[in-house]
Amino acid sequence: MPVSESEKNKLVAAANEAKKKAYAAYSNFRVGAALLTKEGDVFAGCNVENSSYGLTICAERNAVFRAVAGGKRHFQAIAIASDDPGFITPCGACRQVLAEFAPHLEIILTNRKGKKKVTSLDKLFPVPPNLKKLSRKSRNSSRQ
Repeated sequence: MPVSESEKNKLVAAANEAKKKAYAAYSNFRVGAALLTKEGDVFAGCNVENSSYGLTICAERNAVFRAVAGGKRHFQAIAIASDDPGFITPCGACRQVLAEFAPHLEIILTNRKGKKKVTSLDKLFPVPPNLKKLSRKSRNSSRQ
């Protein structure tokens, strides 16, 4: 289901608000994300850095994890806002997490000048690993 222009603007505004709350003490690179569920709920997240860099969480995964903790698992779109003059796309880890729930997710990118660019997860990540088919449950059902 396509996301309306007003919904896109609402997501961009929520991503920009989340960006203001980012904890970017090491990189000074703030990112905010806002995720729209199929039910119309919006979950925002920001990047949270840590001096042990591997423990840093990106804004996109933060938004997804908040949504899942809120009982939502079906997503329509995500807006990503940064202070960069260009458009920041999700990192590999975020692409994998997003693909777990919405492989065709609409992605609205916005830069510090407020310009928007719309793409989709399947364009950025055309062949994500499908580990579900490797799960024990899946293997047992295929043997029957």
